[in-house]
Amino acid sequence: MNLTKRNAAILLLSGILAAGIPLNFAIRAGAADNQTDGKEGDHKELAAQLIGTWKLQEALNPGSPSGIGTRLKLFTGTHWCIVQPGPNTGILVFQHGGRYQVEGNKVKTTREFAGESTKSMIGGSKTLTIEIEGDTMKQLDSDGVYNETWKRVK
Repeated sequence: MNLTKRNAAILLLSGILAAGIPLNFAIRAGAADNQTDGKEGDHKELAAQLIGTWKLQEALNPGSPSGIGTRLKLFTGTHWCIVQPGPNTGILVFQHGGRYQVEGNKVKTTREFAGESTKSMIGGSKTLTIEIEGDTMKQLDSDGVYNETWKRVK
């Protein structure tokens, strides 16, 4: 079986999530892939700060069931993933993710994989404005749908 880097990353994230292993670690391999010319210091700083696991703290649209306190967003050096377990069951309500790129204070995400409930999102992309202070990440999107505050999981 010949695995591409993308498929290997998807299998890794899926296997870790299916096994229930906490993802509060940072994978820094490939972080330089997210850099562009220009304000390189800003790109590197935000890219490095993103890596890890974040838990949803506040949201303009928290979903149903609410993802506050249960929804996780994970960033490696090359990929991102979001998962939300049911608050009482632990069964995944949704999951999706893909690659991302950092440009200044913007993070452009692409959706390359998803669970059954969000499979229609595959192929889409979203650009978010990100601000990180300490262990708090605030994200805004131009449509106002994903205006959220996240806390780093330690």
